[in-house]
Amino acid sequence: MPPKPNVVFFFTDQQRWDTTGIHGNPLDLTPNFDRVALRGTHCYNTFTCQPVCAPARASLQTGLYATHTDVWSNGKILPADKKTLAQYYREAGYTTGYIGKWHLSDNSLAGPVRAEERGGYEYWLAANLLEFTSDAYDTVMFDNDMQAVKLPGYRVDAITDAAIDYIDGHQEQPFFLFLSYLEPHFQNSRDDYPAPDGYAERYTGKWTPPDLAALPGTAQRHLPGYYGMVKRLDEAFGRILDTLKSLNLMDNTIVVFTSDHGNHFKTRNAEYKRSCHESSIRIPLAFHGPGFMGGGRIEKLVSLLDVPPTLLDACGIEVPEIMHGRSILPLTRHEAAGWPEEVFIQISESQIGRCVRTARWKYSVYAPGLNGSSAPGSDHYTEEFLYDLYADPYELENLIDHAGYLEVKQVMRERLLRRLSEAGEAPPTIEAVPVKQAQGQRRLAPNDKYL
Repeated sequence: MPPKPNVVFFFTDQQRWDTTGIHGNPLDLTPNFDRVALRGTHCYNTFTCQPVCAPARASLQTGLYATHTDVWSNGKILPADKKTLAQYYREAGYTTGYIGKWHLSDNSLAGPVRAEERGGYEYWLAANLLEFTSDAYDTVMFDNDMQAVKLPGYRVDAITDAAIDYIDGHQEQPFFLFLSYLEPHFQNSRDDYPAPDGYAERYTGKWTPPDLAALPGTAQRHLPGYYGMVKRLDEAFGRILDTLKSLNLMDNTIVVFTSDHGNHFKTRNAEYKRSCHESSIRIPLAFHGPGFMGGGRIEKLVSLLDVPPTLLDACGIEVPEIMHGRSILPLTRHEAAGWPEEVFIQISESQIGRCVRTARWKYSVYAPGLNGSSAPGSDHYTEEFLYDLYADPYELENLIDHAGYLEVKQVMRERLLRRLSEAGEAPPTIEAVPVKQAQGQRRLAPNDKYL
């Protein structure tokens, strides 16, 4: 019987999909990610299930939508009765470790996390709100005894050093290591993106994604630092890969790289995420190791919720029926029958919103008059956006009030209602916005290709 594969989960914060070379970024920011994606399995169309830090993390740890974890906005504690990846792996004979940002504990304790609020992880070196206990060159986290530990170096490197020490010291037993970086998230205290010294200068005046170039926001000011952080993250990822190779662990270790959500640089609302737009919800995702080598580029739409069942499946651990996602391993074997044709996103804090995205279309609704942090959902929504992503990939023309797309909206509304039901939400009413008929505007029938 082959040994159980180790798992290293490399998790970034607020990283857009198009920071990667394999998604067309021309700045050579992510050669290590690109190499892993090409050799292993690259999920080309991957989306978060909730574009806010804590809800996305709760969903990733449990495999459940945020409305099922009770962590549907920031500042909420992951309930002890919600079983996590750490607990599934421990039951399967793994030792577990968590290093970095947690964001699923009591916000009154920005740094230390009580043992009962650590999701079952055994080894612990983390901070609940790493953005408030540390800075770029001042990394402070907390150990199993809730004692502060100050680590040397730039924050990305400090966390990576700790991860390398963990891997080196846990070779005798299969391990599941969750490595959670703050980068390329902004530094909250000054609304800035502090790259390593000398890195932001490399990317000043360089390539800007078309959506950020077309819309007012902070991209021109913040992209150089953001890109510098992404570059250092990829270098850290390379160090993790080098560690596994040098210890002869590479062939029996699954490595996964992804992020919690994207970043729109204040082009879509007053901050950086919490919207249905690609810039908020689309993220990088690649797997490398046993079960994933040669999986190629998967074009099907994949949710962050599909990551937990995928990892359990790849390690021979039974996937619980309660999980809302599904394993992508059949997709690596080109077995796509029954795979969903859309992803479903819940939005909180900026609004109470819901969204479905297919290969071509995106349809989003919101609850008018309600504070986005007041409730996990609503019984009434109003249409907000309809985008044709083939004709308008950067989402610059909202078609929600165009009469020519009534049939498309009807089909997308039905898809949204079905996914709401599958996620355990009560069926709401959805109010259609008044439409206008532009001269010469063609009508798009619901059986048009790629609906």
